[in-house]
Amino acid sequence: MVGILILAHAPLGSAFITAARHVFRSTPEHLEAIDVQPDQNTDEVIELGKQAIGRLNLGDGVLVLTDVFGGTPANCSQKLDALDQVAVLAGLSLPMLLRALTYRNDNLDVVFEMAQAGAQNGAIRVDNRLRIAP
Repeated sequence: MVGILILAHAPLGSAFITAARHVFRSTPEHLEAIDVQPDQNTDEVIELGKQAIGRLNLGDGVLVLTDVFGGTPANCSQKLDALDQVAVLAGLSLPMLLRALTYRNDNLDVVFEMAQAGAQNGAIRVDNRLRIAP
């Protein structure tokens, strides 16, 4: 099972875990969040990330999901990407997380691709111009 680490601006990581708990009716296993605080030391964030990856990697790797590319959490995640069996995906959304959790029993590359597809397919225009056929 691929472990999943959410590394995001506070309080997003914890909020996404709460949302996943709501959808799945329990807290998914091998899922953790690091909520990066304003002005938090980046070396501390990277160390917390390494420790979390150590706990989450059961041999199938860890997918790190981060919120905004270029932000502090994403920049710290790039340092974690250098670790063995770690993949990083920016642009965190709930559809991305749910897809990652759903496919996490596959290999890390497939989980990454499914999470990325979840994010892309989860962005849908919803208004009066959108007609859904019965």
